[in-house]
Amino acid sequence: MSAPLPLQGIRICDFTAVWAGQTATMYLADLGAECIKVENPFIWNPMTRAASPRMNAMMAQLMPPWIAGHPPEPGPRPWNNSPAFIQVLRNKKSFTVDSRRPEGLAIVKQLIAISDILAENLAIGTLEKLGLDDDAIRAVRPDIIILHMPAFGRTGRYVEGRGYGAHIDSVAGSTILRGYRDTAPVDNVSIFAGDYWGGMHGAVAVMAALRHRRRTGEGQVIEMAQVESSAHMFPQAALDAAWNGREHRTIGNRSIEGHVPSGVFPAAGTDRWICISCRDDAEWRALVAFMGSPAWATAPELATAEGRAAAQDMIEERLAEWTATRDRDELFHALQQAGVTAGPVLNAKEAAEDPHLAATGAWKRLPATEDYPEVDWLRPAYRFSRSDVDLRTPPCLFGEHNDYVYREVLGLSDEEIERLAAAGHIATTFDPEVIATA
Repeated sequence: MSAPLPLQGIRICDFTAVWAGQTATMYLADLGAECIKVENPFIWNPMTRAASPRMNAMMAQLMPPWIAGHPPEPGPRPWNNSPAFIQVLRNKKSFTVDSRRPEGLAIVKQLIAISDILAENLAIGTLEKLGLDDDAIRAVRPDIIILHMPAFGRTGRYVEGRGYGAHIDSVAGSTILRGYRDTAPVDNVSIFAGDYWGGMHGAVAVMAALRHRRRTGEGQVIEMAQVESSAHMFPQAALDAAWNGREHRTIGNRSIEGHVPSGVFPAAGTDRWICISCRDDAEWRALVAFMGSPAWATAPELATAEGRAAAQDMIEERLAEWTATRDRDELFHALQQAGVTAGPVLNAKEAAEDPHLAATGAWKRLPATEDYPEVDWLRPAYRFSRSDVDLRTPPCLFGEHNDYVYREVLGLSDEEIERLAAAGHIATTFDPEVIATA
């Protein structure tokens, strides 16, 4: 029998939005916390459940797949099957309430009173406008752990700034450090890495606070500025600049550790690429031997890391000429067998069909619902030896757990539930005016 999940018995009152906050609570839910999303049928929170509440097949064709890759017919509730956000809703519960109205705020406070964690990454001041500043929250639950995940912090020059992952990446310095050598930071494609770094840092901070509360009985208020968690991902650049006065710039796919060659090279076919990296002299010799020891690669000066670094442009050009004639998959398998670090660059479809990823147990098939088809879902990327940390429940549908939360968690009577439903608090779809105008 599996041991209890690490966070079993912990409840989260979840006000998070978009990716960063929802990623943080996803990790906590994976570990067994009961994560209850507070959702408002009268407010469309942009980029939290879908790009638009009116998504249709035509819009899905016009927008990027990661935003609009819904089923061919998104259906009447596209917020329940958006590919951009559905994954971060796994293992969670959703209930609806209009917390702007007094009776809705009272419901939220009832949930806070029986929750261990309140998590949010909304625009600065949003909870305060509802009457839920830190003091008000702790008055309801003194030992609660409050996680704030603002984009740029709750103080300082950027305190009023709102940001998605692209803005956070830019302020943290990511766009200065990545990209091709002949491009400017503004030319970089947004990768939104800050959302996921922020989510990981937020989850770890909460677990540290839970451990502290277990020892002391004290709750905590955590400010986890997303830009700071992103900046911590580039210590080599920050320290080199501070200590040695060296300013780092974009180096394309080259190695920050000086491995040569190390990059992405073309393979035969259209838009096919292979990664190759020689991390030491032995790997370089193996690569040269595999290529048949061409004259350009056997030059004595290339036998050392210093010599290869001086000739990096030439090596990359010649290597690209050689790889461009080879089949990507055959080449990467053969290079690995020869002792050279190599791997294919896969698009999303290829990654989903990759046999190695499948062999790790990365996918779990869940049955279809009226809002999404039967598909394979990514499981958590971590496994525990004693606890069944896994994809346990599919992504929560909007308002799916209203009955559970209102009846079992909050203990409301039938009459109270009927009254709240009549007032529009309890719903499985957004208000028609929101759908028409958002």
